[in-house]
Amino acid sequence: MKRPYLQLQFLIFVFAFTSILGRLITLPAPLLVLWRTALAALIMVLWLAASKRAPIRMPKSGTLRALGVGVILGLHWITFFGSIQLSNISICLAGMASTSLFTSITEPLFERRRPQRSEILLGLMVIPGLLIIAGASWNHALGLGCALVSAFFASVFPVFNRKFALDGIAPQTLTLYEMIGAAATCLLFATVTGTSAISHLPTASDWLWLIILATICTTWAFSFHIKLLEKFSAFTSNLAMNFEPVYGILLAAAIFQEYKELNPLFYFGAAFIIAANTIHSLINKNTQHPNSAPGELPIG
Repeated sequence: MKRPYLQLQFLIFVFAFTSILGRLITLPAPLLVLWRTALAALIMVLWLAASKRAPIRMPKSGTLRALGVGVILGLHWITFFGSIQLSNISICLAGMASTSLFTSITEPLFERRRPQRSEILLGLMVIPGLLIIAGASWNHALGLGCALVSAFFASVFPVFNRKFALDGIAPQTLTLYEMIGAAATCLLFATVTGTSAISHLPTASDWLWLIILATICTTWAFSFHIKLLEKFSAFTSNLAMNFEPVYGILLAAAIFQEYKELNPLFYFGAAFIIAANTIHSLINKNTQHPNSAPGELPIG
């Protein structure tokens, strides 16, 4: 496996660990994401000011676009952590694996090209798995539905971020403005839903997990993901992200013993999701995505 794919898999493991932190943090989902993104924005602006490795300012048109992507990102994270709180980590991550299905539609739409039949078929492969999981865990249906909404939002923002990456926008600068947009979205969402930030302040342990979440799993991971999008299409990146449920479910089983809550059919449904990613790897071993970046290697 080439080095970029090893980097992508390590990044996916870090993203999977965010679900563990989401379970450990006691805050409601909108406030959890508000603190996460606000801290990430603060860390990024201080780092940019001190290191001067990337500009703090962006062109006005780029700023507005980045803030808009931040809105999508904020909604994605609210529904992601909301799904964990409504069900559990395993159900949430299984639903998130439908991202490849949504991406097979959203990426061609935004890139103004015809969808690839293989992408749609591979994306559709996750549906039987999701139906089996939903049937086996009907009491977690609301959490699964919330994860599907999160997966839709997750299919959209990498498409826009890849355009930023190919335009040469510094990932750190882009991350700063997207975190600001996400934080503003969460603040508005919390206000509309009546979730008071004053009555739900982080505990001492919450602060520890929030700092880890904001620094490693957000500031670093998100910037690195944008950098990797110079080498991968959004579809390839999102389909590889289907390994996130594997890592997350294993972590949840080891740390929280979630396997005790799951019906055996859950694992049968998860097999469909994993199979889609495996088949995609085999099909694309010697081919390139039609919208791949210059120098992008086929998965192998």
